Amino acid sequence: MSTAVTKVIQKNISGLKYYEPLAAFAEEILEKKAYQGLSKTKYVNDKQITDHYAIVPTGQGLSALKGLNRLAAGVYDVIARRFLSIFYPAAVYQKYSLEMTMEDTQGHSERFYANFKVLTDQGYLKVASPGGKRTVEEENSDKTAKEESKEGGDQESVQSNLDNPAFIAMLGTLKKGMILPVKELSIKEGETSPPKRYTSGSMILAMENAGQLIEDEDLRAQIKGSGIGTSATRAEILKKLVNIKYLALNGKTQVIMTTLLGEMVFDVVNASIRQLLNPELTASWEKGLAYVAEGSITPDEYMQKLEHFVSIRTANVMKLNNQYNMRDHFDAAAANYKK
Repeated sequence: MSTAVTKVIQKNISGLKYYEPLAAFAEEILEKKAYQGLSKTKYVNDKQITDHYAIVPTGQGLSALKGLNRLAAGVYDVIARRFLSIFYPAAVYQKYSLEMTMEDTQGHSERFYANFKVLTDQGYLKVASPGGKRTVEEENSDKTAKEESKEGGDQESVQSNLDNPAFIAMLGTLKKGMILPVKELSIKEGETSPPKRYTSGSMILAMENAGQLIEDEDLRAQIKGSGIGTSATRAEILKKLVNIKYLALNGKTQVIMTTLLGEMVFDVVNASIRQLLNPELTASWEKGLAYVAEGSITPDEYMQKLEHFVSIRTANVMKLNNQYNMRDHFDAAAANYKK
């Protein structure tokens, strides 16, 4: 948000007192004056605002909610909850890490590891959870607890124990070097799951956080907070790729699939200007723009480097003459699209 918006944020919170599902939370924020000092938090940064600032509910026109369908009303509820969440403290988790060694009568030993995250203070989660439903953070917490239990046995029993106060209390009594009795052993076979396909939503998040894929710390810092595209253009980029049939989108599940044409374009770019497939290129251009902004280099110097990059790569592509070699790549991709 902008600094100017924070000066009148109290009015927005007051408006939400009349939105029944969140009235108590709005009252609590106003009573504790939790909105004071908002301008000094990470939620406010005039320099990062591009086309528009964050969506801020006003609490006005609430009577119109009655005429909305369930989905639209749900969207409003999510936005309002997300907004009020920033005035609450962070959720607090207690992390437990267990390392156990088991020995048999012949002196052979085996090590077992288990890691648990237990929510001890809801913080902002109490307002972020509509109707008691689990939030993304809570789901991720449970997922982490399950996945981090490397050799912890039955994951269902692991989760049931995390919901058991007696089990949590027992974890707090464990000390390094303690000897515990083993009452039962069991082995459960399982298979790892392949990574989930990108959806339109997860792809936009991946574009926003593209900098996480960059190893160079300077370049990663340069693209942090911006990623590929902007908040106003990422969805349009995906839409265009679908319209020109580089990607296919399942209208019901929003799952993104490649098309044969899209794979062919990828193969051509990969064989000619591979840098275009790497977010490091975007980060390096952003770094150059930052140098221009701070006066380290002139706009003309930046444009000269950019034009040099384009002209050299274009000349190299024209010399490749590799269209016949690309046929093998196209045939290999086409095998996956036979009906």
